Amino acid sequence: MEKKKTKVKWDVKGEGESGNKIVVRGARTHNLKNITVEMPRGKLIAVTGPSGSGKSSLAFDTIFAEGQRRYIESLSAYARQFLNKLQKPDVDEISGLSPAISIDQKSASRNPRSTVATITEIYDYLRILYARVGQPYCLDTDVPIEKLSQDEILGIVLKSIEDKEVTEAKKEKVLGIELSKGKVSIFAPLVVGRKGEYYQLLYDLLNKGYETVKIDGQIKQLRERIELKKTARHDIDVLVDSIYVSEFTDSPKSSKERLSEAVELA
Repeated sequence: MEKKKTKVKWDVKGEGESGNKIVVRGARTHNLKNITVEMPRGKLIAVTGPSGSGKSSLAFDTIFAEGQRRYIESLSAYARQFLNKLQKPDVDEISGLSPAISIDQKSASRNPRSTVATITEIYDYLRILYARVGQPYCLDTDVPIEKLSQDEILGIVLKSIEDKEVTEAKKEKVLGIELSKGKVSIFAPLVVGRKGEYYQLLYDLLNKGYETVKIDGQIKQLRERIELKKTARHDIDVLVDSIYVSEFTDSPKSSKERLSEAVELA
Protein backbone atom coordinates (compact mmCIF):
# COMPACT_ATOMS: atom_id res chain seq x y z
CA MET A 1 0.00 0.00 0.00
CA GLU A 2 1.34 3.42 -0.90
CA LYS A 3 1.97 5.63 2.12
CA LYS A 4 0.53 9.12 2.28
CA LYS A 5 2.88 12.06 2.11
CA THR A 6 3.48 13.79 5.43
CA LYS A 7 2.31 17.37 5.71
CA VAL A 8 4.96 19.68 7.17
CA LYS A 9 3.24 23.05 7.67
CA TRP A 10 3.27 24.83 11.04
CA ASP A 11 -0.10 25.46 12.69
CA VAL A 12 0.50 27.31 15.97
CA LYS A 13 -1.40 30.62 15.62
CA GLY A 14 -4.82 29.33 16.57
CA GLU A 15 -6.06 29.14 12.97
CA GLY A 16 -8.56 26.37 12.32
CA GLU A 17 -9.79 23.70 14.67
CA SER A 18 -6.25 22.49 15.49
CA GLY A 19 -5.01 25.87 16.71
CA ASN A 20 -5.43 25.03 20.41
CA LYS A 21 -4.43 21.38 20.23
CA ILE A 22 -1.90 19.01 18.70
CA VAL A 23 -3.50 16.47 16.36
CA VAL A 24 -1.65 13.35 15.25
CA ARG A 25 -3.33 11.29 12.50
CA GLY A 26 -2.21 7.90 11.21
CA ALA A 27 0.91 7.39 13.34
CA ARG A 28 2.69 4.14 12.44
CA THR A 29 6.14 4.61 14.02
CA HIS A 30 7.50 1.37 15.52
CA ASN A 31 4.71 -0.24 17.60
CA LEU A 32 2.03 2.32 16.73
CA LYS A 33 -0.82 0.87 14.65
CA ASN A 34 -2.13 3.77 12.57
CA ILE A 35 -3.40 5.66 15.63
CA THR A 36 -4.95 9.13 15.80
CA VAL A 37 -4.72 11.24 18.95
CA GLU A 38 -5.53 14.82 20.00
CA MET A 39 -3.74 16.66 22.83
CA PRO A 40 -4.59 20.16 24.14
CA ARG A 41 -1.84 22.79 23.91
CA GLY A 42 -0.65 24.57 27.06
CA LYS A 43 -1.45 21.58 29.29
CA LEU A 44 0.67 18.97 31.08
CA ILE A 45 0.06 15.69 29.24
CA ALA A 46 1.04 12.27 30.58
CA VAL A 47 1.32 9.36 28.12
CA THR A 48 0.75 6.09 30.00
CA GLY A 49 0.48 2.42 29.07
CA PRO A 50 2.16 -0.96 29.45
CA SER A 51 5.69 -1.63 28.23
CA GLY A 52 5.87 -1.87 24.45
CA SER A 53 2.59 -0.05 23.83
CA GLY A 54 4.31 2.79 21.95
CA LYS A 55 4.53 5.59 24.50
CA SER A 56 8.07 6.61 23.52
CA SER A 57 7.29 6.03 19.85
CA LEU A 58 4.48 8.59 20.05
CA ALA A 59 6.18 11.19 22.26
CA PHE A 60 9.81 11.01 21.09
CA ASP A 61 9.92 9.31 17.69
CA THR A 62 6.79 10.94 16.24
CA ILE A 63 5.81 14.25 17.85
CA PHE A 64 9.26 15.43 18.95
CA ALA A 65 10.97 14.09 15.82
CA GLU A 66 8.58 15.97 13.53
CA GLY A 67 8.87 19.18 15.57
CA GLN A 68 12.67 19.00 15.44
CA ARG A 69 12.65 18.25 11.71
CA ARG A 70 10.38 21.21 10.94
CA TYR A 71 12.55 23.52 13.00
CA ILE A 72 15.71 22.45 11.15
CA GLU A 73 13.95 22.90 7.79
CA SER A 74 13.04 26.47 8.79
CA LEU A 75 16.72 27.39 9.09
CA SER A 76 18.76 28.83 6.26
CA ALA A 77 20.52 26.57 3.77
CA TYR A 78 23.87 27.66 5.22
CA ALA A 79 22.87 26.57 8.75
CA ARG A 80 21.34 23.28 7.57
CA GLN A 81 24.59 22.14 5.97
CA PHE A 82 26.10 21.69 9.45
CA LEU A 83 23.17 19.58 10.70
CA ASN A 84 22.16 16.04 9.88
CA LYS A 85 19.09 15.68 7.71
CA LEU A 86 16.24 14.13 9.71
CA GLN A 87 13.78 11.67 8.23
CA LYS A 88 10.06 12.27 8.42
CA PRO A 89 8.29 10.05 10.97
CA ASP A 90 5.82 7.49 9.65
CA VAL A 91 2.64 9.53 10.14
CA ASP A 92 -0.10 10.88 7.87
CA GLU A 93 -0.43 14.34 9.44
CA ILE A 94 0.58 16.33 12.52
CA SER A 95 -1.08 19.73 13.06
CA GLY A 96 -0.83 22.34 15.83
CA LEU A 97 2.85 21.50 16.28
CA SER A 98 5.55 23.96 17.36
CA PRO A 99 9.33 23.55 17.91
CA ALA A 100 9.85 20.99 20.65
CA ILE A 101 12.41 20.15 23.34
CA SER A 102 13.02 16.55 24.43
CA ILE A 103 14.60 15.47 27.72
CA ASP A 104 15.22 11.76 28.13
CA GLN A 105 14.41 10.23 31.52
CA LYS A 106 17.97 8.82 31.50
CA SER A 107 19.52 12.28 31.54
CA ALA A 108 23.22 12.40 32.41
CA SER A 109 22.75 15.47 34.63
CA ARG A 110 23.05 14.66 38.34
CA ASN A 111 22.50 18.19 39.61
CA PRO A 112 19.20 18.35 41.56
CA ARG A 113 18.87 22.05 40.68
CA SER A 114 18.92 21.40 36.93
CA THR A 115 15.97 22.72 34.93
CA VAL A 116 14.73 22.28 31.38
CA ALA A 117 16.59 25.46 30.44
CA THR A 118 19.95 24.42 31.92
CA ILE A 119 19.86 20.85 30.60
CA THR A 120 19.02 22.00 27.06
CA GLU A 121 21.47 24.95 27.30
CA ILE A 122 18.70 27.41 26.44
CA TYR A 123 19.34 29.20 29.75
CA ASP A 124 22.46 30.92 28.41
CA TYR A 125 20.56 32.28 25.41
CA LEU A 126 17.65 33.42 27.61
CA ARG A 127 20.10 35.41 29.75
CA ILE A 128 21.40 37.16 26.63
CA LEU A 129 17.85 37.78 25.41
CA TYR A 130 16.70 39.41 28.65
CA ALA A 131 19.96 41.39 28.95
CA ARG A 132 19.71 42.81 25.42
CA VAL A 133 15.97 43.14 24.88
CA GLY A 134 14.67 43.67 28.43
CA GLN A 135 14.50 47.02 30.22
CA PRO A 136 16.24 46.83 33.64
CA TYR A 137 14.98 48.98 36.53
CA CYS A 138 16.66 50.15 39.71
CA LEU A 139 15.44 48.05 42.65
CA ASP A 140 15.43 51.01 45.05
CA THR A 141 13.90 53.86 43.02
CA ASP A 142 12.03 52.00 40.21
CA VAL A 143 13.81 54.12 37.60
CA PRO A 144 14.85 52.61 34.24
CA ILE A 145 18.59 51.86 34.06
CA GLU A 146 20.12 53.39 30.95
CA LYS A 147 23.60 53.63 29.52
CA LEU A 148 24.84 57.23 29.62
CA SER A 149 27.61 58.82 27.62
CA GLN A 150 30.27 60.99 29.23
CA ASP A 151 28.53 64.17 28.06
CA GLU A 152 25.19 63.01 29.50
CA ILE A 153 26.82 62.24 32.86
CA LEU A 154 28.44 65.68 32.91
CA GLY A 155 25.10 67.29 32.08
CA ILE A 156 23.35 65.52 34.98
CA VAL A 157 26.10 66.45 37.46
CA LEU A 158 26.24 70.10 36.37
CA LYS A 159 22.45 70.42 36.48
CA SER A 160 22.43 69.03 40.02
CA ILE A 161 25.14 71.53 41.02
CA GLU A 162 23.26 74.49 39.55
CA ASP A 163 19.83 73.53 40.89
CA LYS A 164 20.71 72.32 44.37
CA GLU A 165 24.29 72.24 45.52
CA VAL A 166 25.15 75.91 44.99
CA THR A 167 22.12 77.22 46.89
CA GLU A 168 22.18 74.71 49.77
CA ALA A 169 25.92 74.35 50.40
CA LYS A 170 27.28 76.03 53.52
CA LYS A 171 30.45 78.11 53.30
CA GLU A 172 33.66 78.20 55.32
CA LYS A 173 36.93 80.12 55.18
CA VAL A 174 40.13 78.30 54.18
CA LEU A 175 43.32 80.44 54.40
CA GLY A 176 41.13 83.53 54.36
CA ILE A 177 39.26 82.44 51.23
CA GLU A 178 35.56 81.72 51.50
CA LEU A 179 34.77 78.31 50.06
CA SER A 180 31.65 76.19 49.95
CA LYS A 181 31.63 73.13 52.15
CA GLY A 182 29.77 71.23 49.44
CA LYS A 183 31.89 68.97 47.27
CA VAL A 184 31.35 66.99 44.11
CA SER A 185 33.10 63.63 44.54
CA ILE A 186 33.69 61.27 41.62
CA PHE A 187 34.07 57.62 42.62
CA ALA A 188 34.95 54.73 40.29
CA PRO A 189 33.50 51.31 41.21
CA LEU A 190 36.15 48.58 41.35
CA VAL A 191 34.45 45.77 43.29
CA VAL A 192 30.70 45.18 43.40
CA GLY A 193 29.33 42.51 45.74
CA ARG A 194 32.31 40.13 45.61
CA LYS A 195 34.10 38.25 48.39
CA GLY A 196 37.77 38.70 49.20
CA GLU A 197 40.34 40.67 51.21
CA TYR A 198 41.59 42.78 48.25
CA TYR A 199 44.84 43.68 49.99
CA GLN A 200 46.78 43.77 46.71
CA LEU A 201 44.13 45.92 45.01
CA LEU A 202 44.23 48.54 47.77
CA TYR A 203 48.05 48.49 47.78
CA ASP A 204 48.15 49.04 43.99
CA LEU A 205 45.73 51.99 44.29
CA LEU A 206 47.99 53.62 46.86
CA ASN A 207 51.01 53.19 44.57
CA LYS A 208 49.06 54.85 41.73
CA GLY A 209 48.53 57.97 43.83
CA TYR A 210 44.98 57.43 45.10
CA GLU A 211 44.34 58.26 48.74
CA THR A 212 40.68 57.64 49.50
CA VAL A 213 38.31 54.70 48.95
CA LYS A 214 34.73 53.96 49.89
CA ILE A 215 34.32 50.42 51.23
CA ASP A 216 30.82 49.15 51.94
CA GLY A 217 29.58 52.75 52.17
CA GLN A 218 32.31 53.98 54.55
CA ILE A 219 35.07 56.41 53.56
CA LYS A 220 38.57 55.12 54.40
CA GLN A 221 42.09 56.39 53.74
CA LEU A 222 44.45 54.03 51.93
CA ARG A 223 47.29 54.91 54.31
CA GLU A 224 45.25 53.51 57.18
CA ARG A 225 45.17 49.82 58.06
CA ILE A 226 42.25 48.30 56.19
CA GLU A 227 41.21 44.72 56.98
CA LEU A 228 38.37 43.04 55.09
CA LYS A 229 36.71 39.72 55.81
CA LYS A 230 37.58 37.21 53.14
CA THR A 231 34.19 35.45 53.36
CA ALA A 232 32.09 38.66 53.22
CA ARG A 233 30.90 40.48 50.11
CA HIS A 234 32.31 43.96 49.61
CA ASP A 235 31.76 47.05 47.48
CA ILE A 236 34.91 49.09 46.82
CA ASP A 237 34.95 52.49 45.07
CA VAL A 238 38.04 54.67 44.63
CA LEU A 239 37.86 58.47 44.85
CA VAL A 240 39.07 59.89 41.53
CA ASP A 241 38.60 63.58 42.33
CA SER A 242 36.76 65.89 44.69
CA ILE A 243 35.83 69.45 43.64
CA TYR A 244 34.37 72.24 45.79
CA VAL A 245 30.99 73.44 44.56
CA SER A 246 32.13 77.07 44.80
CA GLU A 247 34.76 76.41 42.11
CA PHE A 248 32.00 75.96 39.52
CA THR A 249 30.93 79.59 40.08
CA ASP A 250 34.40 81.11 40.60
CA SER A 251 36.16 79.36 37.69
CA PRO A 252 33.54 77.42 35.73
CA LYS A 253 35.73 76.59 32.73
CA SER A 254 38.58 74.98 34.65
CA SER A 255 36.25 73.17 37.07
CA LYS A 256 34.20 71.70 34.20
CA GLU A 257 37.37 70.48 32.49
CA ARG A 258 38.52 68.94 35.75
CA LEU A 259 35.13 67.26 36.22
CA SER A 260 35.20 65.97 32.64
CA GLU A 261 38.64 64.39 33.13
CA ALA A 262 37.52 62.79 36.42
CA VAL A 263 34.41 61.26 34.82
CA GLU A 264 36.42 59.95 31.89
CA LEU A 265 39.02 58.39 34.22
CA ALA A 266 36.31 56.88 36.43
